[in-house]
Amino acid sequence: MRKYPAIAAAVAVFAFGLGPVADAVPRPADPVELDVLFIGAHPDDEASTLSTLGQWSEQHGVKAGVITTTRGEGGGNAVGFEEGPPLGLIREGEERRAVGKAGVGHVYDLDKLDFFYTVSAPLTEQVWDHEDTLSRIVRVVRATKPKVIVTMDPSPTPGNHGNHQQAARLAVEAYLKAGDPKAFPEQISREDLNPWRVGRIFQAGARGTADPGPECEATGYRPAEPTDRVLGVWAGHPSAANGGKPWSTVEREAEWEYRTQGWASNPPAPTDPAKIGCDWFTEIDSRAPYGPDAAGVTAALDGAVLPGSGGLPAGTELAVEADRFDVVPGAPFEVTVRAKAAGSAIPQGEVRLDAPEGWQVTGSGELGAVPPGSEKAVRFTVTPPADAAPSTRSRLAARLDTADHASGVSSRVVRVVPAVRGTIEPLAQVGQFRDWAGRIGAPQLDSLNKPVLTLGSGQSRSVRVDLVNRGENPESGSVRLNLPDGFRADATAKEYSALAPGATGSVTFEVTNTDPGLPTSNRAPNDGDYPITIDTTSTRGTGTEAAALELVPVTTIPKAQSAPAVDGVEGDGEYTGPELDLSSLWEGTPAPADDISGTAKVTFTDDALYVLVHVTDDVLGTVIEPNDCKRHRRTDSVEITIDPAGKSENTATAFKSGIFPITADPEHGNPPCFERDADNHQGPGQETAPGMQVASKLTEPYGGYSVEAKIPFSVLPDAVDPARMGLNVLIYDSDTQDKTTQTRVGWSTWKGVRGDPYRWGLAELPGYQPPAAGPTEPVLPDTAARSVDSPLSILQSSVDGVPLSGAPGLAADAVQIRSVRRVDATTVDVELAANVAGVVRLFGWDGEQATGQVSRELPKGATTVRLPVGSADRVLLSYESGGATLARTAPVEG
Repeated sequence: MRKYPAIAAAVAVFAFGLGPVADAVPRPADPVELDVLFIGAHPDDEASTLSTLGQWSEQHGVKAGVITTTRGEGGGNAVGFEEGPPLGLIREGEERRAVGKAGVGHVYDLDKLDFFYTVSAPLTEQVWDHEDTLSRIVRVVRATKPKVIVTMDPSPTPGNHGNHQQAARLAVEAYLKAGDPKAFPEQISREDLNPWRVGRIFQAGARGTADPGPECEATGYRPAEPTDRVLGVWAGHPSAANGGKPWSTVEREAEWEYRTQGWASNPPAPTDPAKIGCDWFTEIDSRAPYGPDAAGVTAALDGAVLPGSGGLPAGTELAVEADRFDVVPGAPFEVTVRAKAAGSAIPQGEVRLDAPEGWQVTGSGELGAVPPGSEKAVRFTVTPPADAAPSTRSRLAARLDTADHASGVSSRVVRVVPAVRGTIEPLAQVGQFRDWAGRIGAPQLDSLNKPVLTLGSGQSRSVRVDLVNRGENPESGSVRLNLPDGFRADATAKEYSALAPGATGSVTFEVTNTDPGLPTSNRAPNDGDYPITIDTTSTRGTGTEAAALELVPVTTIPKAQSAPAVDGVEGDGEYTGPELDLSSLWEGTPAPADDISGTAKVTFTDDALYVLVHVTDDVLGTVIEPNDCKRHRRTDSVEITIDPAGKSENTATAFKSGIFPITADPEHGNPPCFERDADNHQGPGQETAPGMQVASKLTEPYGGYSVEAKIPFSVLPDAVDPARMGLNVLIYDSDTQDKTTQTRVGWSTWKGVRGDPYRWGLAELPGYQPPAAGPTEPVLPDTAARSVDSPLSILQSSVDGVPLSGAPGLAADAVQIRSVRRVDATTVDVELAANVAGVVRLFGWDGEQATGQVSRELPKGATTVRLPVGSADRVLLSYESGGATLARTAPVEG
């Protein structure tokens, strides 16, 4: 019997607000309708928006829900030993309690797998099954009819979790497809759902700067990209329902519910109003016109959830569409503005299209009257001036004014590019994101990813410049690569010729780091970026694009004359190679060297790599139990990462091992332990890396520790390329006893570097002869927590009418609870009648936790199931048949 966390206040209403029932709570005729829907990847992803969702709920009656793609079963656990599905169910309870503090009572878990930390959206897409996950999100959107979607950052910016990226991309696709009857038509023809057009979609957060304080809503945000439309909601407004506490405090108290993630130790929110900032939301797209003067707490809701402040009724649509995103100076392009009336007609209207100064706009904006439910369009021809600055974005704003003096605004961003644009070749993840953004019709999302390539210190690499002709005539010209001091290319410029309109091409340079003394990683200025520019000429002029090179450290690993003794001590002559400095901060709190720093030495034999790490540390973090040897980032540990062939796109084709220097096992001398995490085969070290050995020594009195490891080449997922093996050594430092780390340092260091093999250092192994072995297929976790096993999800679904896990819903009569009769003080008989065979799961429910459960296959017809319920007064049921689900709840009789 599993004990579940206390139910959130927002969910408790389902348990205690049902009122008298006869034998069961019938499925609602229509699912709950929402105003705002947050779409994320894990429990806690919505946490930074809760002060805003709470204000919208309390002050404006906004009903919000959350889609959580996974239950986070692949995350850490700071309060227990549960992992996998049991941890996922605990995290669901944490999320429901947290969001309940903001008045959010609807959480939809999609049951997708949280496999491990990755920065790869392509890997996430593969594991989640893109089409299936998208269909589930579209189904929830069509069922709940939100007017506004809020999601995460869909772009592969450094350190951005791949699950977050993919959840956001799915949210954008759902926004575009939920209203399209051709998308997932079976939901309409078989499931009685209707297309639903969401009014607006935002990314939570923004890129740029802002000042905190009560005026942040009015003073606004200073976005890194000036055309971004960023709206703010001050978190310092008081909450009447919470005794006048500022919403920033309520949000922090909500965050404390995420105990498994170590958030319970987060400090209190500031109480000084001048130090409380705004929640910021960046508009991704909008069909809902907002009032020309929309501002303040409700600006994001204006014209979508709430009637437009310009007087247009909520539900009115005004969409701006350009026939291309990239526009060329002096070349015209077409813009279409579509207006759609909601429940009432749009009276005689006119559309004005505003463009930047110097741009020419022609065309009539006379719209006329638009009947209820109908759409009309007007079209404009827009021509940027011939001297428009390339590589800049501009916002085109359409304003609709009606005969009854109502008005509303929508807009669209375009990018000015030269006739021939030359850009540095994208990283694999960036290229995949760029293709995705173009394919779904949202190329504006691909604009803030700084193009970067890595280069080994003192080494050379090819740098391809990709060309595209956006003009109307064939073009010829040259490409010049402008490099900073310390770098040289094999040519100053290279020519291209006869590039047809719409065609692509490329030129390639060989670039060398001629000054190996330049700082590597984020030790270099500009957070590790050495800026470069690309000048591309054509008959229409010259365009310039910015990019950067990032230097990764390089080392040569000497072969050992004899294998080192793995004892945590550096013996004479065991490690003759250079010492690697592991003291550069890559995440967390800056700390002095006597708090956390380290060095490493590496050698190899014919069959194994040997790594010796010396760590200076002033406080020993949580000493874990031997059976808790997992998720090493929670306390003091060393991580060794190896990309054997130096070409991995993500860590599923790499080796990553975390080593704890000590465990709470006095009977065996408190030995170290090791595991593999977020790599080709994560799990306990002895199972996933047979033959690997570790040893450690703690200094006395405590001032740090040493860790030594033997890593057989046979456990690596590919044969080592002795000319460029990827290598990194990272240190995690905890100065607390709550299984959280504060500081992370290492050798090749950038934010999120543990998930970025391309940013790891490079190692040469002269004299090593790799075997003729190929890559090993990743072994990924394959068991996710499921909604049919979650009493909290069952309870919600039985009341709000949205099928479990975003799956199709079974017919209301697929299974019925005919009676729930008590057999004795702790047991009931549940009489069921099924019209289709399936799997039934029954739970006793006392209003706070499951008190017993039974799972079994159910044939068609009547069946009685005996269920231990203790003193519970209610039974919950989930039913699953052919991939469709149903949830029920009924009281215990007598």
